[in-house]
Amino acid sequence: MGDVRPKLHRYCARMAGTAVDGEDIVQDALMKALVTLPKTGILDNPEGWLFRIAHNTALDFLRRRARSPIMLDDEALDMIAAPGCSDQDHEITATSLRTFMQLPTLQRSAVILKDVLGHSLEEVASITGASEAAAKSALQRGRTRLREIAREPADISLPILSDAMRARLIRYVEGFKTGDFDAVRAMLADDVKLDLVATLRKQGKREGGEYYSAYAAAKRWAYAAGIVDGRTAMIVYDREVSLDRPAYFVAIDFDGDRVVSVHDFLYARYAMDGIDLFLLYPELRS
Repeated sequence: MGDVRPKLHRYCARMAGTAVDGEDIVQDALMKALVTLPKTGILDNPEGWLFRIAHNTALDFLRRRARSPIMLDDEALDMIAAPGCSDQDHEITATSLRTFMQLPTLQRSAVILKDVLGHSLEEVASITGASEAAAKSALQRGRTRLREIAREPADISLPILSDAMRARLIRYVEGFKTGDFDAVRAMLADDVKLDLVATLRKQGKREGGEYYSAYAAAKRWAYAAGIVDGRTAMIVYDREVSLDRPAYFVAIDFDGDRVVSVHDFLYARYAMDGIDLFLLYPELRS
């Protein structure tokens, strides 16, 4: 499972357009697989079976998201399209997560499975439930559209945070920088959800105590405030490796002044692949 999970995330994140939503889809798909497995019998292709479940779970997620009302207020992030790329020879594997969202779902799925993950056309058809002819057509059309996007002028708009949201994010990150974890804990909602991705899930202030204690004892990390795929995040650097290249990120969701959910990718660094990352203050990290 350890080898398959990063592949599943690469697929689901590109289907959903964000690393965090992609990981939620992966977790839902794995739960469905565990429930279904006892009834499935012998599997000739376990990885293909998992991808089929992940594909269907991703489609369910996209349908739910399409039906959900868009709730924006004065403190909401501006959701922006992925920047274009002027390099006509750019690789599909390096395409940002959000760029894939400009493709219809079958084209998106075919390109990701074939060109990013290396599945055969037969496997693409099996996973998506399409005929081989339809999968081949979707693949060709998707490739053509991505080349067109690569030739389009770059639209590099920066995400915008309200002053209040920016202040909350910076206050949370500053608690990690200075070691003031009492201040960090004071920001948590009583029912805060903590997801140490691929490792454990906790809910509530008390349940998350060990998580913050571990960070309080660690000296190897440096922190910066930023935005990942349009979501507020703490960007984490490994002092023993590089203070220029982030090691991973922690997505943080706020409701008013309270932190209501934390997605920490410490043990799922594969999620860095393809994200849109913006640092609020690139020169300040400690």
